[in-house]
Amino acid sequence: MTTGVRRHAEHVMGTVFSFAVHGGGRDLEDLLARIVVRLHRIDEVFSPYREDSDINRFARGEIDLGACDPEVAQVLARCREVAAQTDGFFTMRPGGVLDPSGWVKGWAVEEASRELREAGYGRHCVSGGGDVQTAGGPWRVGIADPLRPGEVVAVVTGNDLAVATSGTAERGAHIVDPYRGRPAEGLASLTLVGERLARVDAWTTAAFAMGPDRGLAWAAAQPGIEALAVLPTGATRWTPGFPARTDAARALG
Repeated sequence: MTTGVRRHAEHVMGTVFSFAVHGGGRDLEDLLARIVVRLHRIDEVFSPYREDSDINRFARGEIDLGACDPEVAQVLARCREVAAQTDGFFTMRPGGVLDPSGWVKGWAVEEASRELREAGYGRHCVSGGGDVQTAGGPWRVGIADPLRPGEVVAVVTGNDLAVATSGTAERGAHIVDPYRGRPAEGLASLTLVGERLARVDAWTTAAFAMGPDRGLAWAAAQPGIEALAVLPTGATRWTPGFPARTDAARALG
């Protein structure tokens, strides 16, 4: 196996999935090709923007769950679990429309990482839409400042990291508080750090919808999870263990 880092970027799911894998050879090229095929398949099945996706056909009643790709039932079950864990602040029916995207992207990144790890590539980083899953390490993951383009508020360091951020910088106020039926307020961004991205990503969306006080308190109560919040004023707040996960943070002094 040759040394070095193999990098690849793939446009899928309306964003860019990026890979950085240490070590490699012809087998890695084949593995990445298979992973990319699977990512596009996940998009075909779950995209809310494709009229012929399984999730849209199921939502319209054109097919039943048994006729869908088997992973549809699994994803919907995980979404129900996260909804229960977050007191309903995570929903797979934003605006009343079936859309499990809040789980799917992070899960797709985690699945790509799992396939690399199982094939023996124990040091890698996979990101999708800015959310990151690493294996091995150490890795350094920058958290973008939602109010200062091109700057970071903190750099998370460590091994086997899952880092997910929800915020208003790129898509505006798109996260809805399901209880009030309108965009969540009080945060410019919220980042959660844990070990497995699928759940961390979904939890980040839910905690953002909760607002800064409830969201940070909820995150602090989850084992293995730390959080950093950036308020619309530029002020920052964090869970007690978050500073220990960083090596540099403008806001944390």
